[in-house]
Amino acid sequence: MDGTGMGLVLHEKALGKVFQVWCLHIPVYDRTPFDELVKFVGRTVRMKHASSPNKPIYLVGDSFGGCLALAIAAHNPEIDLVLILANPATSFDRTQLQPLLPLLESLPDEFHVTVPYLLSFIMGDPLKMAMVNIDSMLPPGQIIQRLAGNLTDLLAHLYGLADIIPKETLLWKLKLLRSASSYSNSRLHAVNAEVLVIASGKDNMLPSENEAQRLGNSLRNCTVRYFKDNGHTILLEDGINLLSIIKATSKYRRSKRRDYVKDFLPPSKSEFKNAIKNNSWYLNITGPVMLSTMENGKIVRGLAGVPREGPVLLVGYHMLMGLEIVPLVQEYMMQTKILLRGIAHPSLFTQLVESRPDASSFIDMLKLYGATPVTASNFFKLLATKSHVLLYPGGAREALHRKGEEYKVIWPDQPEFIRMAAKFGATIVPFGVVGEDDIAQLVLDYDDLKSVPILGDRIRSENEEAARRGLAVRADMDGEIANQMLYIPGLLPKIPGRFYFFFGKPIHTKGRQDLVKDREKARELYLQVKSEVQNNMNYLLKKREEDPYRNFIDRTMYRAFSATSGDVPTFDF
Repeated sequence: MDGTGMGLVLHEKALGKVFQVWCLHIPVYDRTPFDELVKFVGRTVRMKHASSPNKPIYLVGDSFGGCLALAIAAHNPEIDLVLILANPATSFDRTQLQPLLPLLESLPDEFHVTVPYLLSFIMGDPLKMAMVNIDSMLPPGQIIQRLAGNLTDLLAHLYGLADIIPKETLLWKLKLLRSASSYSNSRLHAVNAEVLVIASGKDNMLPSENEAQRLGNSLRNCTVRYFKDNGHTILLEDGINLLSIIKATSKYRRSKRRDYVKDFLPPSKSEFKNAIKNNSWYLNITGPVMLSTMENGKIVRGLAGVPREGPVLLVGYHMLMGLEIVPLVQEYMMQTKILLRGIAHPSLFTQLVESRPDASSFIDMLKLYGATPVTASNFFKLLATKSHVLLYPGGAREALHRKGEEYKVIWPDQPEFIRMAAKFGATIVPFGVVGEDDIAQLVLDYDDLKSVPILGDRIRSENEEAARRGLAVRADMDGEIANQMLYIPGLLPKIPGRFYFFFGKPIHTKGRQDLVKDREKARELYLQVKSEVQNNMNYLLKKREEDPYRNFIDRTMYRAFSATSGDVPTFDF
């Protein structure tokens, strides 16, 4: 509201590594009408577009700025714009504060000093704002000490706001908000830009959750993310990283078309640290055991047997609902210092899977860590850049298998990846993973759900819609592998057991041009890889019976009484 650009303070350093950042500043005593502000910023946007016509321009609008960004996009439909709107004030006519606005206007000057304190509790969560840059891993005493200091600084800042926003300016800002909301709402139909709306669940100033849903339905290309525990001033609150949100929602691109390989920005150290913190509970209950095979055939614990030099292609079994992905990607990163790029179903990159797009969604985390839509082009680019690639030939059919199909390799008949791997001399590492039956029991599969009234029809219609949008994978194939209906199965949780990963001996394709030219030899290697994946799982299913710490309770007891903080032991191999 104050136009100082303060909302960018916590994000400028991270954004500056990726973007050239400009910030609009509106002086305190400026009285430029909204339509003139639109023209002013519009001129700047057109100037930047003229200097770099092939690059997108991002407009980050916070509250009032959201109205401004929408208005500029409506007036410049020919320019490639990406709008990031944080609790946009397009809903100002429905604000909870409407009854209080006349009181603010009639408030005597001597009481104006109290207004910033009142607004602070309406616009944001003071504790979340004060927790910024305080490491949650610190001892409780240090956290409390630093929190108290930050709160004291925050109160002093609020007192200064009375000088920054005098009464006349505040009244002008309220008038400007009304005109901005009305102006931008009347032009939503003209917005062609790509839009991301960030909405707070505890916004006491605006009905931001409902407004985000309305904008999502009104705009042509709009993605919404909800942050249920944040207030109106979300960009000033702890735990919010604007660049991470842009990356996780696949909004970052360098040109007109998004390239999921070339435009990918690897996770930062802070993002990886947050992922470890957020996923620690899952790794604790699954207790993943990683085994790999050295070139001499020796089995070792850890990933020493997996080559470090790319390109490397990990090919394996996809457990129910992809339960193995988080431990696999995180352990791989921690042990090898290499990011594993997963090939994922294209529907994960559309609105079809977003029934409730919460901030911490599993799919957003996959995107942040490099998940890429499955296409021949993306696979080609990943291998060409010597990446470590995670491939599941069984795809959705394997991850959404039926009852009784646990640990059954369901792959297509023809090789889809051998010749591509050989073209780039990639090292293929087959792996098996078991443990889904130790976490949950599959009680309702597709065969059960399709017979349920209403629900079955909904599953069929959603999959038909995906097919119409060209998102069906292997629709041209026959047999079981073509039967990739997307749905959410019914699961019954169990007392957690343990996940086991077994990476087989690396298969080198460098110099094997015969695999590129000879389809029969490629098929022979394909069947070998498929057989090794199945054999690796058979080995794990047998050996896990010998693991004294397979049960979560036994592992917890070991951690509680063990003098060492290393890995929990497992079976002998």
